[in-house]
Order: sequence, then C-alpha cells, then structure tokens
Amino acid sequence: MNEMSSLQPPAAPSLAMQREPFTFTGTAREYFGIWIVNVLLTILTLGVYSAWAKVRRQRYFYGNTHLAGATFDYHALPWRILVGRIIVLVMLVLYNVTLQFLPLFGLLVFAIFMFAIPWFIMRGLRFNARVTSYRNVRFDFTGTYWGAFLAYIVGGLLIYGSVGLLAPVASRWMWNYMLGHLRYGGRPITCDPRLDKLYGQIWLPAFVLIGGGLVGLAIAAVVLVSAGLPALDPATASGWSIGVMVITMYAAMIPLFLVFLLAGLIYRAGVRNVVFNETVIDGRHILASSIGRGRFASISITNLGATILTLGLARPWAAIRMAKYMATVTALDSTGSLDAYTSALQNEGTATGSEFLDVEGFDLGF
Repeated sequence: MNEMSSLQPPAAPSLAMQREPFTFTGTAREYFGIWIVNVLLTILTLGVYSAWAKVRRQRYFYGNTHLAGATFDYHALPWRILVGRIIVLVMLVLYNVTLQFLPLFGLLVFAIFMFAIPWFIMRGLRFNARVTSYRNVRFDFTGTYWGAFLAYIVGGLLIYGSVGLLAPVASRWMWNYMLGHLRYGGRPITCDPRLDKLYGQIWLPAFVLIGGGLVGLAIAAVVLVSAGLPALDPATASGWSIGVMVITMYAAMIPLFLVFLLAGLIYRAGVRNVVFNETVIDGRHILASSIGRGRFASISITNLGATILTLGLARPWAAIRMAKYMATVTALDSTGSLDAYTSALQNEGTATGSEFLDVEGFDLGF
C-alpha cells in the first residue's frame, strides 16, 4: 500500500490566494456634517442641490472604503445627475397630468413607461460604473436593454406571480445582470450563482414569513374574540366592538410589516453571500461575502427604528454603522498583488483617467 502511494505523482500545486479584506473608516460625526448640509441646501434650493448632495455623499463613502491600501473614487459631475433627475421629473409630471385629464391615454403612457424602465436601469448602472474607479482604473457596464427587461420586469413578475416561490430565479437574473456585465479596466467580471444555492436561502425567510403571519393572525383573533366580536352582525355590534376591530386590524399591520421586513432582509443577506462568493474578476480574483443573516437583519431594523424615533437625525449614524458592517463581511481573494495587477491595467491604458467623463451619460435615478 505504501509502495503504491509512493509511486503516485505529486499533486499539482494549488493557486495561492491572498485574502484582502474591505474596511470602512468613515465616522458618524464626520458624515453628520456632510449630511445636515446636504439636507438643508436641498430644501433651500427646492431639490436642485440634491445632485451635488449625492456626489458629496458618494465621494465620502467611496473615499473611506479601503481595499489593499487603496480607496475607491467617485467621479460623477453633479450637473449630469441633475439633468437626469429633471428628465425623470418631467416625465412623471406629464404622466400624472395625463392620467388626471385623459385617464385612458394615461394607462397607455403607463404601459410605455413600464417598457422604458429597463432602459433607465441600464443607463443608471452604466453611469454609476463609469464614474467609479479603483487605483485610477475605471469600471464599465455592458448590459443591454433586453437583459434589464428580463431581470427586472420579467423577474419582478415572476416574484409576485409565484408568491415568492420563483424569487431565487429572479434573483439570479438580477445579480447576473448587475455584476455579470461589469468590467474593470476592460476585463470581464463573471457572476453565475447556482440556482440550488439560491433556493437554499429561501427556506428560513419563508418559515419566518409563514410562522410570523400565523402568530400575528392568532393574536388578532384572540383580541377580537376577547373584545366580544364572535358575532359580527352590524345590527347587534356595539360601537365599542367595531372600534376595537378596526384598531386591531390596523395594529396588526405593524407586526406583519416587521415580519415581512425580517424575512426580506434574511433572504437578501443570504443571496448576497451566494452571489458574491461566485463572482470572479478577470478569471483570477474572487469576491467573498460572509454576512450573518441575523446580524444584518438586526442592524437594518434597529437602524430603521432609530431613524424614525429621532425624526431622521440618526440617519448618518445608521448609514455609517451599516457601511462598517458590510465592509467587515466583504473581502477579495486575489492571486498576487492587486497593486501589480492594477499597474498592469494602467500600463495597458484601458479605461483609465478622465476620458470616461465624456461618455458617461446621465444618471436617471434608477
């Protein structure tokens, strides 16, 4: 036995992978100063400053996101964002006016608008990719209109039409479109998550949704019965019992909303782990994601609660808190030095510098 094993050829050396974690160094105090100025100037300018606010916000978050000793950069010009938002605003105003005075024609406009949404999404993804760089090497997006139509229109119909049973199929289409058509320095990024792994992420949120819904309905039934509503005959029901029934119905919406939110967050975190772990950059660098689904849901829900209770003032703290967590659970497994890799891309002269500013288009807000 030992003789036979000694005759076997040595195994091929495995490709050495080096893990580079993402880190986020922004602080709530710094971002609060940016955020409050953005809010005040947006209000004073009736929304015009929102384009400049977005650029300031994105540059802060990109500039504080570190990978292998370098940060990301955001190069968008505010006026391009403003033009895109004006276009969308004019379209929405025209649609609402048409719907008000010509309802039948308004339905036709709505159908046309639905077919235009994939184009808006495609242009928005292309804009955001082309104004983003890492080590002075630009990203790009090559997705087509029909790819966006399949991912977002058909995928959305699949989700709602199947009551969520086909959500993993739609998720696969959407993520494949968003990440699978990205380019970094002209090099391809592939994203082809396995459907069985995506379906593995649907069971826990489904259990939470069904179980939480049943518990909520049971509690509502107990409250209604205890309020004396076994008989719902309008002729015999008292004003008090009807009032209790109405209050109970509305109060039940809050826990049902929280259950739906929790299930969605759990699913979203699980899908993100599956997708990122099967995303490969240029055939050599692999993204890694290790989100704890419970932790992600807890942060999201407490962030929402804090923002509501403080009338929005906790929004900067919540945004920084989430950014820090998402960075700690994200990494890049690379082959060799990223510095050497990006230097080679810069020497090739592909998608670097400011030439993309001339072809970035407009941000349409989708």
